[in-house]
Amino acid sequence: MRAQRILVIGTSCTGKSTFARALAINTQLPLVELDALYWEPGWKPADAGTFRQRVLESTSSDGWIVVGNYGTVRDALWSRATTVCWLNYGFALTFWRALRRTTRRALVREELWNGNRESIRRSFFSRESILWWVITTHRRRREEFARLRASADYPHLSWVEFQRPGQAEAYIRQSALK
Repeated sequence: MRAQRILVIGTSCTGKSTFARALAINTQLPLVELDALYWEPGWKPADAGTFRQRVLESTSSDGWIVVGNYGTVRDALWSRATTVCWLNYGFALTFWRALRRTTRRALVREELWNGNRESIRRSFFSRESILWWVITTHRRRREEFARLRASADYPHLSWVEFQRPGQAEAYIRQSALK
């Protein structure tokens, strides 16, 4: 059987991590969350070399599922991947998910990666707000992924695009049958 190396991409707050966790359970593939490798305590980014090394070590096995869109490690991941699962949802749904998720995380002080937590101030009243990030990057990221899909840079990749959550859920159910 051919090794599966799956990338899960999409704009922020589309549900990439939730999708990838369910897919990892069904496929028994190890899950790698790029955010967990990138963010140091205190919301400090890892330096480029450290981040790259973490990514390479975490994806050294034959099969994996990687969640995230970091351009700085795209070459290391996309050249070895077999499949791209693209959660390509519209702005209204994505922003609603961002608002709901961010509010919950800020209120319950949910720990994310390396002790980092979203706060009310950071989430709603700062330039570092994930909500602001969704507003300012959603369109650009969708266009970037469409260009990558259309480019000849990664002809070996099989693309699966989901434009509605129901499509992604059906894919997860189908993966349980394999």
